[in-house]
Amino acid sequence: MSDKVNTLDRNRFGYDFIGSPFLGEGEDEYTLRNQQVGRDNSSFRTLTSYEIASLEENLNSSPCWSDVLVSDPFDPSLIRNTEFYGLVRLGRMEKSIVSFHDFSVPVGISNSRIVSCDIGDSCAIMDCSYLSHYIVEDHVILYRLGEMQTTNHAKFGNGTLKEGEDEEVRVTIDIMNEAGGRAVRPFNGMLTSDAFLWGTYRDDKALMRAFEELTDRTMDTKRGRYGFVGKQSVVKSCDTIKDVWIGPGCYIKGANKLKNLTLRSTLIEPVQIGEGVELVNGIIGSGSRVFYGCKAIRFIMGDNCSLKYGARLIHSILGDNSTVSCCELLSNLIFSGHEQHHNNSFLIASLIKGQSNMAAGANIGSNHNSRGNDGEMAAGRGFWPALSSTLKYDCKFASYVLIAKGNYPHELNIPLPFSLLSSDAKEGRRVVMPAYWWMYNLYALERNSYKYRKRDKRKVIRQQIETDYLAPDTVNEIFEACDLLCLWVAQNYNRAHASSKDEKDLIRQGRELLRTKPAELYSLHVYAWGLENSNEPVEVLKVVEAYQAYQEMLLYYAVKTIASTCLRENLTVSQLQEVGEHVTLPWINVGGQLVPEFRVEVLKEALKRGEITSWDEVHATYASWFSLYEMDRSSHAVATLCRTLAVERLQQETWEQAVEEVGRIRVQIETQVFKTKEKDFNNRFRESTYRNLAERDAVLGSLDDNPFIQESHQITVDVLDQLRRVSFS
Repeated sequence: MSDKVNTLDRNRFGYDFIGSPFLGEGEDEYTLRNQQVGRDNSSFRTLTSYEIASLEENLNSSPCWSDVLVSDPFDPSLIRNTEFYGLVRLGRMEKSIVSFHDFSVPVGISNSRIVSCDIGDSCAIMDCSYLSHYIVEDHVILYRLGEMQTTNHAKFGNGTLKEGEDEEVRVTIDIMNEAGGRAVRPFNGMLTSDAFLWGTYRDDKALMRAFEELTDRTMDTKRGRYGFVGKQSVVKSCDTIKDVWIGPGCYIKGANKLKNLTLRSTLIEPVQIGEGVELVNGIIGSGSRVFYGCKAIRFIMGDNCSLKYGARLIHSILGDNSTVSCCELLSNLIFSGHEQHHNNSFLIASLIKGQSNMAAGANIGSNHNSRGNDGEMAAGRGFWPALSSTLKYDCKFASYVLIAKGNYPHELNIPLPFSLLSSDAKEGRRVVMPAYWWMYNLYALERNSYKYRKRDKRKVIRQQIETDYLAPDTVNEIFEACDLLCLWVAQNYNRAHASSKDEKDLIRQGRELLRTKPAELYSLHVYAWGLENSNEPVEVLKVVEAYQAYQEMLLYYAVKTIASTCLRENLTVSQLQEVGEHVTLPWINVGGQLVPEFRVEVLKEALKRGEITSWDEVHATYASWFSLYEMDRSSHAVATLCRTLAVERLQQETWEQAVEEVGRIRVQIETQVFKTKEKDFNNRFRESTYRNLAERDAVLGSLDDNPFIQESHQITVDVLDQLRRVSFS
């Protein structure tokens, strides 16, 4: 490619798209184009002398009218003031109007320059200054475009190379770490699960090679693939569109620059791109929207995502059903259901495992609080840093950790799920309250699962997502947290009683103290080392209440899951116990889909042995995991219940006692959900902005009509009904 402005032969302009070194035997520059279109010149006819005369009378021109081919019916009066270069093939064109919403234009081509394109039936192309090497399907509107072209080495956002290209031009995405040590190669159809496996197991070189080979197979190396605009798409008032694959039904309006992209639009899940947007080197999932001055570079957006209000998405992969506005995201892998809405917050170099929320002023980024740009942060589902919170990398958080407003000056490792982390300014010490969500914020916890289900508008589900806050991943974290609480209780208790034991004995002692002598522990100050990289311990609050809350959560998850499985599979509890081996195996959150770790290991070995040769086969494996998920989870639930009740096998008496307790817990959950929302309605200060209660209810709605409260009540009805109907034997 020349960096100079050159003078070309007008008669050859639009030809020689693919240089001869890149053409195989028996191929010409149209071979790949004809494969894409699905037909060759035999489907078209040449222009008649009358049609050529009519075209020229309407100020149209071409160096070679014999290379402008048409389909019947063809009305030459519908083409005005347009230049044609190279092989141009036009579909059916007759007097009619194509319309999108309130925007209606006549079928035809006017005031445009068309270079070597296929134009489908009943298209409207108006004021397109430069339309080059595109395949445009039927009923498409292209209106007021500055430049829309495809190069012969177009890759449409994929991390592959074309013949003759150097490795340095390959597009990669530096997820999870700014320094690039976890970089992945994007491809059309990439899921967060794929990126997680690729970015995580970096020490397995054979697995890394397998992923690279799979990605290279997603697109051939041959040059000359044309750009594409799917049927019923509308593209108008844009400056530059280059090397962009546009799926059917797509709506693009007022974009500044779109380059090297795949827009996975479909007629039932259209992609929309709005004003002032600049997107380079990316893939956008079905049903996603990008509006109002956003910038994204080296990125993947999942399905049903929104990027708006000047957001910056760079070197990041954003999971399905996420909404990002105003803020900055750099070098992240974010699973489904992420919310980030504030211009003064940013998220950098992180692995966020979904259902997360970034508050205003939350500054989470390695380049702002460590010596280099190679720091990382990993957080489980439900991560929620509060207003103006800052972290020092590296950090790791269990699921559903809520971080209170404050500056956290040291690296953190908080393995306690559903906890509240805060900073005691007076003491200069970090404080953590385990199981905070369950004890004091059940409304938010229950609503999280509710809202993520309601916001999932995907018509075609490619990435399976677990939205329930109690699932095998969080339950296993609770078990680990309970052991830690027992350990810390024993350590702090023995410090006052001069006793020394090994760790296993300490855990046993702590568990015994929590179960049999809770009254002695209420006044005990519990401190834990190892949660923060400092000389100060972290204070652990309300250990007795937290331990009891964790036990309730385990019981609730296990019994509810077992009852649901038994009714679905028409089994008794004792029959379910006989199905398979019941152990609390390690589980992994793979892109939002939960799976036992051993299944991931089986996949990794199959990849390294070459038994799986495409990403489609990998995705089929994910689908097989999901087909087994309910039984895997029920097996995990049986093991969870046995471990929680400290029994080898479930007996009818213990089961019935557990059912009774879970019924009580479910009613308690519904009550707390109602009371939490009721506080808002009974808060006299919230009433102060309204003239009267009628105005308040008109603005906020009434308490009884709250859809989530109604949903919570229905869940209670369903759970209690399930518990009544399931039998032990």
